Amino acid sequence: MRRYGSFLEWAVLIVALPACSSAVEPTESAFDDADSSVESALKVGRDEEQEEEGQVDALSLDCSQLLSSLEYPNTVFTSVTSVAEGEFPQPGQTIPAHCLVTGKMFERVSPVDGNTYSIGFEIRLPLTWKKRRFFYQANGGLDGAVAPAIGATSGGGPLKSALQKGFAVISSDAGHDAAQNPFFGIDPQARLDFGYQAVGKLTPMAKKVVRLAYGKKPKWSYIGGCSNGGRHAMVAAARYANEYDGYLVGSPGFNLPNAAIASIYGAQQYVQLWQGETIPAGPFAGLPDLSVAFTQAERQLLSLRVLERCDALDGVSDGMVQDTQGCQAVFDLDTDVPTCPGARDGTCLSALQKVIVGNIFSGAKTSTQTPIYSSFPFDSGHAAGDTAFWEFISPLILDPGAVALVFGTPPADPALFNPVGFALGSPIDLMYASTFATTPTYIEPSQSFMVPPELDRFHRHGRRMLIYHGVSDPIFSAEDTVKWLEELDPADRAAARLYLVPGMSHCAGGPSTDQFDLLKPLIRWVERKEAPERVIASARGPANPGGPNFDLPPAWSPDRTRPLCPYPRVATYHGGNIERASSFHCE
Repeated sequence: MRRYGSFLEWAVLIVALPACSSAVEPTESAFDDADSSVESALKVGRDEEQEEEGQVDALSLDCSQLLSSLEYPNTVFTSVTSVAEGEFPQPGQTIPAHCLVTGKMFERVSPVDGNTYSIGFEIRLPLTWKKRRFFYQANGGLDGAVAPAIGATSGGGPLKSALQKGFAVISSDAGHDAAQNPFFGIDPQARLDFGYQAVGKLTPMAKKVVRLAYGKKPKWSYIGGCSNGGRHAMVAAARYANEYDGYLVGSPGFNLPNAAIASIYGAQQYVQLWQGETIPAGPFAGLPDLSVAFTQAERQLLSLRVLERCDALDGVSDGMVQDTQGCQAVFDLDTDVPTCPGARDGTCLSALQKVIVGNIFSGAKTSTQTPIYSSFPFDSGHAAGDTAFWEFISPLILDPGAVALVFGTPPADPALFNPVGFALGSPIDLMYASTFATTPTYIEPSQSFMVPPELDRFHRHGRRMLIYHGVSDPIFSAEDTVKWLEELDPADRAAARLYLVPGMSHCAGGPSTDQFDLLKPLIRWVERKEAPERVIASARGPANPGGPNFDLPPAWSPDRTRPLCPYPRVATYHGGNIERASSFHCE
């Protein structure tokens, strides 16, 4: 069987996919959207100014002098360079002048596969350090690349990062490079570094670098990311609650082994409608074209039928489903979507399609109906631009390598491994069982090192967590995150808040108001004990400085705003301009 592209190629691809992005600071128009008086808006403005102009520290050494002063066990600092203000390009924002520190930790030769591994990192130290804040930027995909440590935070269209806010920021590759994806899973220590130990090793080192650079240790420490980065943050909350004060969690893959198996389960469902078609051109040419099982027109049909049934549940028909839970209670795939009387033409779904789509949305199960992963909510964004990749490409080239080589025990033989053959020909039951297995070499199963344990220390340490999740996320289900939150101990649940983003796809995009900033309310919650309520989110039209959202419906105002409400509250229309958040209350 043909091997469809090198693993290096798709490893680089997944690292390049959006893991998380930062968002715009509230503008004067955002203040107009607030359900408050002019005086209240002015107070918010003063608070923001104080946050930006509070305690400021400067580097105690010039960048050129810093390298010789850095030392830490098991660490090699390879370079320190000076980056001028604006020299690092970032859409919609000017990155301040800073020192860029690069290095690696725990370099070693694996006794299992003979390859060399290390934990690569970079730390960016602003010349003007504000409020002694530190941010760990957790990256997405299977890691394997040191993404620029600017502190990307939340929402689509990055406009203001943690670095721009004056944080010192670290980023890492989590213990392997892109060329080693997913084969690093052969090495048991590389598995553990990716799972949780890289964060545990990097954090004290980075804080020591900060203390050497500024003469003071961080006062406030935050960690955040989206997708696998959200998983890193959740795992850190459970394992390293004494290291961080605030956790910013986006679209978290905290059940990553199960979600990857669920993705493959979806491919095995779709292949029932596949007649041998292959993708004709582009980077995935030659792969089975599973999109023929559920076309773009059919996915758009599903989204439109969901809107017809659920759009008005929040009090207005505006192309958004704010009442997610209410929608799941009333929408029925069988009765609300037409069944094709004959050939498929994009205006209906066949009876077999309804069975397949229903199986996928109800959640992957073993042959004995044991649930593997959560159900997925019906929403308005199932035809978003990235959905086809996550539904039809990822389960053939990304998820098989992760399941077979990183999450499964024992790992597959790399010399014989074929991702498409594994995805379409391996029993789901065996995949699932392998994530619980151990051997004398692989002593910790992926269900342990990939999934965060209980947050038994989180609340006791006074930590706080803000979570956001797109309701139309096609790879990590928002319902899985809701279930996790609802099952927390009540004390721990009080320390975490979840914001569902209607229509948003994986981390960004979809027909949604996906541009928002959760770092600011997290800072206020952690440092001022001011619990956040609603957060204003904006659409990204063509002129948006952070870049346009190409999934935005043309009928929407390009700067539409909506409140994101803490779960289980719902943004409900109370009259006024439907393009403005001020017309909606969280109820």
